[in-house]
Amino acid sequence: MISKGCEQCAEGGKMVMFVYGYCDQRDCFYCPLGENRKNVTDIYANERKVESDEDVIAEAKRMDALGTSITGGEPQEVLDRTCHYLSLLKDEFGEDHHTHLYTGITGGRENMRRLAEAGLDEIRFHPPLEQWGDLHGTEWEDILYIAREEGLTPAFEIPGIRAEEEFLEFLDEGAADYCNINEFEMSQGNFRRMQEEGFERKEGHMSAVEGSHEILDVMGDHEKVYFCTSVFKDAAQHRNRMKRMAQNVRRPFDEVTEDGTIVYGKAWVSAERLDELGVPADYYAVKSSHVELAWWLLEEMLEEGDIEEGEIVEQYPTVDGTVVERTPLA
Repeated sequence: MISKGCEQCAEGGKMVMFVYGYCDQRDCFYCPLGENRKNVTDIYANERKVESDEDVIAEAKRMDALGTSITGGEPQEVLDRTCHYLSLLKDEFGEDHHTHLYTGITGGRENMRRLAEAGLDEIRFHPPLEQWGDLHGTEWEDILYIAREEGLTPAFEIPGIRAEEEFLEFLDEGAADYCNINEFEMSQGNFRRMQEEGFERKEGHMSAVEGSHEILDVMGDHEKVYFCTSVFKDAAQHRNRMKRMAQNVRRPFDEVTEDGTIVYGKAWVSAERLDELGVPADYYAVKSSHVELAWWLLEEMLEEGDIEEGEIVEQYPTVDGTVVERTPLA
């Protein structure tokens, strides 16, 4: 089973709101947060640092977001902030803008009520690893029913560290709607700690941990379990989000690649020179020290000797415009 939130994520339509970098679960050896996100109070919408509400709305529009996921750190630790952004997004984009939130604490009824009133649709709980297999009769069981009573869709989202049948029991009992299992990964933020715990990368993979797929032998056949692979997250979710963004921000002369990057040409000539050559105005854009134009047109002009040098630029469609590759031409 795949939730609406996961469907939107697979389409590249889910904006990621990072609202807080601190978390009271300080000893999770597998925490993937890097130094720029761990133990900070900064807020990010995708890769954009948020300085105002307008930044959040602009980023959502930039990618034509279908919904938003709220993450951290621990979003419930800054509940006022979290509820503010939920309300902001619902007010701007309407009830169809689907929202889900990741949390490592139960929070209690009051938090569930406030989150629901602010516009949260799904809440995904990640219980501490040391409690796996012993969750029945605890606050973790209670919060599933409380969340549903307050109008939220309750679920589990866990890293694929090991198979745990108790999560399946919660699904069969109707306490949780589904369980997402993320393939266990090593990142720059947790690599050293993961190695100390005896985990190693899977051969031929950038981040997946050896043995994580084996969790499917126990849990994978359940209709309400969804296993999200590291390859899918990198190759599909991220790429599709970049494609959505690229289609929204591309200029008439930009080419969008299969990876969701934008390709264009760059030349150090004046607009007057391009006008002399008969280049239509919508085939180029004037910058402070150069012009940007269709890459194929730049190649033709260089071949004809109309200009002397240039380069082809490939970059991400993000607000910071990170350049992937520059290819000089002469």
